[in-house]
Amino acid sequence: MENTVFGLAFKISEEKIYIPDYSGIVQGILTKMIDEGKVSGRVLIHKGLVTVFEQLSAQGKAIGMTGLEEIRRLRLLHEKGLIALELIGEKPRTGLKEEEVISEINYSIREHARSLGAILVTGDPIQYRIAQAYGLQVLYVAPKEKTRLEFEKFFDQETMSVHLKEGVEPLAKKGRPGEWAYSVLSSKPLSKDDIERMANEIIEESRRRSDAFIEIDRVGSTIIQLGEYRIVITRPPLSDGWEITAVKPVRKLKLEEYNLPEELVRRLGERAEGILIAGAPGMGKTTFAQALAEYYMRQGKVVKTIESPRDMILPPNITQYSKNYADLGELHDILLLSRPDYTVFDEMRYDEDFKLFADLRLAGIGMIGVVHATSPIDAVQRFIGRVELGMIPSIIDTVIFIRNGVVDKVYDVKMTVKLPTGLKEAELSRPVIEVRDFLTGELEYEIYTFGEQTVVVPVKKLRGKPSLVDSIIENVKKILPDAEVSFEDNVIVVAISRSMLKNYNRRVKRLRKLEEKYNIPVKIKIV
Repeated sequence: MENTVFGLAFKISEEKIYIPDYSGIVQGILTKMIDEGKVSGRVLIHKGLVTVFEQLSAQGKAIGMTGLEEIRRLRLLHEKGLIALELIGEKPRTGLKEEEVISEINYSIREHARSLGAILVTGDPIQYRIAQAYGLQVLYVAPKEKTRLEFEKFFDQETMSVHLKEGVEPLAKKGRPGEWAYSVLSSKPLSKDDIERMANEIIEESRRRSDAFIEIDRVGSTIIQLGEYRIVITRPPLSDGWEITAVKPVRKLKLEEYNLPEELVRRLGERAEGILIAGAPGMGKTTFAQALAEYYMRQGKVVKTIESPRDMILPPNITQYSKNYADLGELHDILLLSRPDYTVFDEMRYDEDFKLFADLRLAGIGMIGVVHATSPIDAVQRFIGRVELGMIPSIIDTVIFIRNGVVDKVYDVKMTVKLPTGLKEAELSRPVIEVRDFLTGELEYEIYTFGEQTVVVPVKKLRGKPSLVDSIIENVKKILPDAEVSFEDNVIVVAISRSMLKNYNRRVKRLRKLEEKYNIPVKIKIV
């Protein structure tokens, strides 16, 4: 029997009609229930949803591709005679933001459900409450518990990460930080359809589960936190083919399991409030930060985290904020008003991250920052140029360097006024940041300004070598042997006679190169 007139849907007596909203399509609710034999009859798809998914797909966003794939599946079920699929409604207005378009379409879908007496299909709890307020029939599928997805078959207890790419055999990184090896999981290369199918399954599941978040969905890439898995999906044109990288923590440790020296445990419990956890990628920085966060929580402290993505596995007592769902100004206000004892800032990368870390620390909040660094001193240098040099010891007091999953080095950072190591003139005394080995007390680095330049001096390497000023003066004398060279008020002063001006004019380029190399002004004085 015909059930559309001039493109308008209407209801036949005792016929069931289902209208999915945005979440109902993205989460694949209808196809699963049709396959299970729980739903049959007419299914109405709003044209606006097709337009939205088309636009999102054109932007390279995975959510758009997932939506179109779900509509394609419904079309196949229609061709098999299991449902009667129809398109209704009008395309959305142009010029609206994505969330405004979706809100407008969901409103239109509710109106169609009301006028037709249809069943609204949704996985959105807000849409569910609105539909109940309207008195609509609703098929609501709440977020469900974990189910095993296809990509998880590649994981075992020793697997740190899985690397899946079209046209390539599936690979896994097995072992533990610092001691791992790649293993080929199958001799059969994965096809594009294999990767797309797993990617869509991951995205659909992330829309259903309460412990899953789509952290970032950009053109060509999607980053998802699905339970304990951190998943990165890339696709053309960003990458040369579809690829899924899934990372899972091998072990979850308590701070006590690191067997830290008693002095360091005491320091963390009593004095350390500006902590940097540094190390190369995959060395176990986040695992240690996770253990430290739980340690402070067990000490009765209020702990919160800023993550991108939220991949720490923490108890519900610790609130985890996503940097991708709020700007840093909003996070700044939230943390200042809620005043946690400690905030863990995972994966600090951008200037704004370091500035937020500094602002919160100076406001009195204990901060634990996680940064990529190939050596311990590199972690401190990441702050140089981003904050005033003299503020660094007020922001950072402890640097913990992780190598191969264990604490390899601990630095104590302090400010003092002294004559820097290697300089001889007493008038060159200045504020110096001392970076010492926490356990031995040995001075390893000094950081200070010299002229207009900030220098990081490895004290161990300097001992027994001429000072920086002596080296510059020696180089100037090689250019102008008969000149008198001195260092006054952070300026190299070269005193020459008028008879030497001709020689000076010929050698001025060499002096300017020296000036640029050390970033210290060279002043010529005629005597």
